[in-house]
Amino acid sequence: MDGAISRIVIVGGGTAGWLAACMVAARANPAARAPIEVTLIESPDIPTIGVGEGTWPTMRRTLERIGIPEAEFLLACDASFKQGSRFIGWRTGADGDEYLHPFVAPIDGDPRDVVAAWRDQAPDRRFSDTVTSQARPCALNLAPRQKAMPDYAGALNYAYHLDATKLAALLTKHATERLGVRHVRDHVVAVDRLDDGDIAAVRTRASGEIAGDLFIDCTGHAALLIGEHYGVAFLDRSGELFNDRALAVQVPVAPDSAIASQTNATAHAAGWMWDIGLPTRRGIGCVYSSRHMSDEAAAATLAAYLRRSLPGADADRLPFRRLAFRSGHRERFWERNCLAIGLSAGFLEPLEASAIVLIELSLEALLDNFPATRDVMDIHASRFNTLFRYRWDRIVEFLKLHYVLSERDEPYWRDHRDPASIPPRLAEQLRLWRDQPPSRADLPAAEEIFPAASYQYVLYGMGFPAPLAGAIRGAPGDGVTQQLGQVEQRARVLVSSLPTNRAYLDALRAGQDVAPSMGNIR
Repeated sequence: MDGAISRIVIVGGGTAGWLAACMVAARANPAARAPIEVTLIESPDIPTIGVGEGTWPTMRRTLERIGIPEAEFLLACDASFKQGSRFIGWRTGADGDEYLHPFVAPIDGDPRDVVAAWRDQAPDRRFSDTVTSQARPCALNLAPRQKAMPDYAGALNYAYHLDATKLAALLTKHATERLGVRHVRDHVVAVDRLDDGDIAAVRTRASGEIAGDLFIDCTGHAALLIGEHYGVAFLDRSGELFNDRALAVQVPVAPDSAIASQTNATAHAAGWMWDIGLPTRRGIGCVYSSRHMSDEAAAATLAAYLRRSLPGADADRLPFRRLAFRSGHRERFWERNCLAIGLSAGFLEPLEASAIVLIELSLEALLDNFPATRDVMDIHASRFNTLFRYRWDRIVEFLKLHYVLSERDEPYWRDHRDPASIPPRLAEQLRLWRDQPPSRADLPAAEEIFPAASYQYVLYGMGFPAPLAGAIRGAPGDGVTQQLGQVEQRARVLVSSLPTNRAYLDALRAGQDVAPSMGNIR
C-alpha cells in the first residue's frame, strides 16, 4: 500500500515505551496488506524514571489485552491491589480529618437524590461510607477479589500498586519474547527529516539509521523528538498546581505486615505525603512546593512522617531520592508523524496517579483510530490533540479541586485558594455545585478522565455543603433510599467473604488457595 503506516518506531523504554510496544504489537493485524512492525530503541545507559507506583482500573483491561496473566503480573511486579485513595488532613489537619475516593461509584440514581439522601439520612457519616460498600473493605485492608475468580475480575472495582521498574522489565520480556517487538539497545544521535517535515529515520550510534512511518516519543523529560526536534512548546501549569519537588524513599516491611487497600495521601504544611503498600515494602514520598518549603524542611517533614508511621524504621539512615519536576504538558502531542506519550507529553504531580493512565489512554486513542496511510495522519493528529488537551485540562482542574476547598491556614494552602490560581472553568463549576451536585451535565464528554462521581467524593469528603432541595426533583423511580439501605448489607457480605491483601498475595506466591478473613466480620 502506498503510504501505508506499518513501521512503528518507539524511541525510549520505561513504562511508556514498553507499554506502547506491547499495546501496538498485541493489536497489530498480521493479515493486513502491510503488517505492522514495531521497533523500540532504548539507550543502554540512561536510567528510566518510574512514572509512579499506582495505576487506575484501566490497567486490568490493558494487561488482559496484551496477554499477561494477572498472577504473573502480580508476582513479577511485587504488586498489590489498589481500591482508591484516602486523603488525610486535607481539610483542616485535625484528628479524624480524612475521606476516601474509592473506585466503586455511588449507588445508582439521580445525583440530586443520592446526595439528598446522604444529607438527610446520614449527615454524620462520611459520604463514601454511605453511598458505596467499598469503604469498609478498604478500612480492613481486604483484597477486592477471591483467588478463584477469573483473571481481572473482582467483587469490587480495583487497580494496582506496583514496582514501576519491575513493570518495565516484565513488559520488555513480554514484548520481545511473545509479541515479536524488535529491541535495539543504542543511543539516538540524530534525527533525519524529509523535505515535507516528517521524520524519516532516527540515526543511532552503532545500529545506523532506523526508518519508520510513525515515531512514538517516549524519551521522558528530554522529549527528544516532540520537544528537541520539533520544538513543540511546553505549557507550564505551575500557576495552578504549585508542587515541583518530591522526596521518595522505599521502606522494607515485615513479612506479616498489613498491606493497605488504597494510596494514603497525607497533607502537610506545603504539600502532601504519599504512602503506598507493596508486599515487600512501602513506597513513601513527600511532594512539596519549593516556593513554600525548603528541601531541608521537606526532608525533616518526611523523616517525621516515617518516625510516626513506621516506628521501627531508622528514618535517619534511609536514603531519600530527590526529584524535581514541572507540572505541565506539550501544546500539541502529535506533530506530523511523531506522537509523544508519557513524560515527553507532560507530567502533573502524582496526586490521583494520572501518569500511567494517560499512557494507556493515549495508546488506546491511537489504536482505536489508527491512520491507515500518511495522507490521513494529520486528521487523526488534530483530533488526538483536541481530545488530549481537553483531558489534560480536566486533570488540572480535578487536582486543583483537592486544594481549593481546604480550610488549612498555612501560606501554601491560602495561595491555592487565591482566585487567580483557580482555572476559570473550575471556578464556574464550584458556583454551580452550591445548588446541584456534579453530574454528567458538568462533564459531558463520552469518556471523561474523571467522572462526576469522583468530583462528588472529593467535594463532600472536603466538607463542601450538600445542596438543599431545589425547585426540580430528581428522576422518579430511582429507589435511592432502598439502595442506601443495602450498602451496609453489601459491605457485610464483602467483609465476610474477602481475604486480606496480605493473605491473598502470600497464598498466590506460595501457590495455595486463600480463605476469606472471617475474623474481620463486625
